[in-house]
Amino acid sequence: MTFDRRAELGEFLRSRRARLRPEEFGLASYGRLRRVPGLRREELAQLAGVSVDHYVRLEQGRSVQFSAEVLDAVAKALRLDPAEREYLHRLARPVPSVGKPVGSPPLRPGIHSLLSAISGAPAYIVDHRTHVRAWNRPAAALIIDWGELPDEERNMARLVFLDDGVRDLYVDWWARARDVVAFLRLDIARPSVVPTAQPLIEELSATSPEFRQIWAEHHIKAKEHGSYRYRHPLAGEFELAYETLRLPGHPDLALVVHTAKEGSPAEEAIRILMR
Repeated sequence: MTFDRRAELGEFLRSRRARLRPEEFGLASYGRLRRVPGLRREELAQLAGVSVDHYVRLEQGRSVQFSAEVLDAVAKALRLDPAEREYLHRLARPVPSVGKPVGSPPLRPGIHSLLSAISGAPAYIVDHRTHVRAWNRPAAALIIDWGELPDEERNMARLVFLDDGVRDLYVDWWARARDVVAFLRLDIARPSVVPTAQPLIEELSATSPEFRQIWAEHHIKAKEHGSYRYRHPLAGEFELAYETLRLPGHPDLALVVHTAKEGSPAEEAIRILMR
């Protein structure tokens, strides 16, 4: 499953048109006579205030320069949230010519020290491919000991879909799976980044029907904060919140920190895991 920016742009826009109902905009639905789900291209173009031809060119991914104003107007008509709006801009923005993929520079010693200093909360560093670059002891105790894995298997998307132990860890596995795919999809669309996640996408598409299903949903979500419920074989069931922070000097890396409310079962669960 090769990531094609133009094809993805069209599929994404069609999927967002399909989820809108004509009645919401005062348009006649015509019942069974409507041949496409959601809004027609002509209706969407009218709502966005752009010509039908201009919108068709956008949805077909033709090599036309689209202004930020046009993209914002389409995003507003489609009722996109901020993450979806950003995704649209990334896909429609011309891609600069790039050379061979360049890996991230080595992590600074200070970043490793920072992870070690976060001694009471699971924390790890992940890149745009969801590859885990570094972690602390609580994270290894909670999720998996990445140090025991070959480097190519230290990947959250791969573990969520292909590792039974990690899969069973999440009470709502589908929510976790959709989030990791959304992170992967949003980040792979960045014009400034060579799509080095392509081999991972192809592997998961070939081995996981669930990944293929979720990837086809075009789900977009910025992974800035949230929470998951865990079912750990040693510590039982508990909920942890998380915050995602970009690292200065490493634009393709993020620090993910899981936290527990003071006095909560989750706080006690982390203590159990650390023992």
